Amino acid sequence: MSNQSLRRWSWIHKWSSLVCTVFMLLLCLTGLPLIYHHEIGHLLGNDVEVPALAPDLAADPPRANLDDVIAAGKALYPGKIMMYMSQEIDEPAIWNVTLGDHPNDEHYKPIAVDARTAKVITEPAFEGGAFMSTMLRLHVDLFAGLPGMLFLGAMGLLLIVAIVSGVVLYAPFMRKLEFGTVREGRTRRLKWLDLHNLLGIVTLVWALVVGATGVVNTLADVLLKVWQATEIAAMLEPYKNAKPPAHLASVDAAVKTAMAAEPGMQVAFIAFPGTPFASPHHYGVFMRGDQAFSSRLYKPVLIDAETGVITDHRDLPWYLTALLISQPLHFGDYGGGWMKFLWAMLDLATIVVLGSGLYLWVKRGRSAKAGATHTQEAAPAAQPALARTGESR
Repeated sequence: MSNQSLRRWSWIHKWSSLVCTVFMLLLCLTGLPLIYHHEIGHLLGNDVEVPALAPDLAADPPRANLDDVIAAGKALYPGKIMMYMSQEIDEPAIWNVTLGDHPNDEHYKPIAVDARTAKVITEPAFEGGAFMSTMLRLHVDLFAGLPGMLFLGAMGLLLIVAIVSGVVLYAPFMRKLEFGTVREGRTRRLKWLDLHNLLGIVTLVWALVVGATGVVNTLADVLLKVWQATEIAAMLEPYKNAKPPAHLASVDAAVKTAMAAEPGMQVAFIAFPGTPFASPHHYGVFMRGDQAFSSRLYKPVLIDAETGVITDHRDLPWYLTALLISQPLHFGDYGGGWMKFLWAMLDLATIVVLGSGLYLWVKRGRSAKAGATHTQEAAPAAQPALARTGESR
């Protein structure tokens, strides 16, 4: 590689890294507790404890009628309407019921209902309470909504540029050194430079995966709007001029209809009429696979909310599939405890890479400044000698 090309790549790596480093540090620091959000929720006492059933029921646990589950939730807030109900793949004994004043209510009320007895368990603090909610908002959008998400997406793109340019620079840098060399006994800056390069190359693949999936995740709202404006709009075309349903069909019957249409799949969540994942005329029953990875891939089944008849069901478009695949890859929460541990260790290593990069830039700036100061201080002492040289001629 020519010196000019090397300088160009060095400039790209330097400025792409500098612009995104502070925000990437924030994302790594907030992402670390999010990897263990279930475990932290348990430590903070925010987990929903499933009541034990009587021995005769525990032997063959029943499944309560979903209309009774809904009625139990609405009994706590009679003036509110149903927005969603969902079920985690690892918590089949709980229905998470969400109620609000209107279909887009951001101040909704979550209620945990026993899926076996249709009795209210508690009103849980999801995402681990205030601490985890704060971490999540900082990680997702910096409390700035869609503009914050898109900004973080741009920082993610700069991270990818920094990684690629760092790889390009790594080969000529390591030409005379063995892999993994950390030079001791010289300067602290040189030691941190070697550690920065070593950890950077070790975390290369992970950082690219997490960075790329993070960029995709920041486009979630945009992709959902595209889906709603295209495929969902096409699915709802026959209802374009229809009147709102006079009465709502049984949710329990609607779910059984959806399960019969998609055998081998489970219900992930149900969107009620008027919510963003349904329509004013439909229940949106979103089915998923029963494995750790396939459980993240949804298939929507639209059911007429008045008649209970399926009107359409189809696979998600490729861009939403990519979004759903990127989410578990980003947080490493589909491969069990060992994968979470690996993700956490790589996250910590990346924090060291980012922090050391910032340290190296600051130290280099100070060294350059000190060198310039030394040159300026030496100049007056040199002038008399030059003058004397001129006089001697």
